[in-house]
Amino acid sequence: MRLAKFYFLLAVALAACSPKTYALRQVADAISSTGEGSALARDDDPELVRDAVPFALKTMESLADTLPDHLQLRLALARGFTQYGYAFVQQDADESNDPARAKELRDRAARLYLRARSYGLDGLRIAREVTEEQLRGKEPARTQALAKTTREDVPLLYWTMASWAGAISQRKTDLELVGDVPSVAAMLDRALALDEAYDLGALHEFAITFDPARPEGTTLERQRAHFARARELQKGKKISALVTYAEAVAGPAQDRKQFEALLHEALRFDVDAPPARNERLENKIAQRRARFLLAHESDILSD
Repeated sequence: MRLAKFYFLLAVALAACSPKTYALRQVADAISSTGEGSALARDDDPELVRDAVPFALKTMESLADTLPDHLQLRLALARGFTQYGYAFVQQDADESNDPARAKELRDRAARLYLRARSYGLDGLRIAREVTEEQLRGKEPARTQALAKTTREDVPLLYWTMASWAGAISQRKTDLELVGDVPSVAAMLDRALALDEAYDLGALHEFAITFDPARPEGTTLERQRAHFARARELQKGKKISALVTYAEAVAGPAQDRKQFEALLHEALRFDVDAPPARNERLENKIAQRRARFLLAHESDILSD
C-alpha cells in the first residue's frame, strides 16, 4: 500500500507541475538522504526505498534529457545513483555467497557509480565550468580548476568524488580508473577546505576509508582524527562513522575489542530517537552493515 501511494503521489505531481518544478520539489528532494527531514531519509523501511528509488531516478533522467543545464537535477542524480549503488547493490554483493552473483553485482555497482559521477561532473561544469579533463589533468591545472568552486559547491564535490571512489573500489584492476585517485584526493581536500562540517561530518568519514589509497598514503593518527571529528559532527544523529571505522581501521588492524565495541554501539543506537529521525534510513542501513560485519567476524579477524 505504501508503494502504491508513492506512485500515486508521483503521478499527481507530474500532472500538476511543470517538469522543472516536479524535478526539484517532488523527486530530487524525496530521494535525498542529506536533506533535512526528507521523506526517504526518515523512512524506516529500506526495502520500500529499494523498490521506489529506481522509478524516481529514471524519471529524473528523463527530465535531465530535456533540461540540459539544470544543476540541482544533476546533483540529485549524482546523489541518488551513488546512494542506491552503495546501499542496495554493493552491500548485496558483499553479502552474497555466490561468487558469480557477487561479481555481477559489483559490476553493476561500478556502472551505477560511474553514472552518478557523470552527473556530478556535468553539474560542476554547469556550476563553475570545471571539466572532467581539468580534474583528471596534471597540476597546477586541477588545483586552478577546483579553486573556482565555493562552499555552495561542496555537495557536488562530495557526490562526484564519492561515486568516483566507489567505482574505483569496485574495479581495482581497471588501471585507468585507479589512476584517478589523485583527482578524488584533490576534490576531497578542496571540499574539506571549503566546509569540513558538511553533512554531519560526511567528508571526514569519507577520508577514513579513502585516505589510505592516496599516493602518499596516510597514518593511523590521521584516520583517528577524521573519526573523532566525524563523530563530533554527527552530534548523536548518525552512527555511520562507527561502522566505517570498525570496517576500515579496527578490522584491518585486527583490533577485536574495538571492532566489536564500535559495531555493538551502532546496533544499540535508537534510530527512532527524536534527534536521529531525519537520518533514520541511513542509520538502519548502517546497522545492517554492522550486523553483517559481526556475523563475518571470523573472516575479518584472525584467531
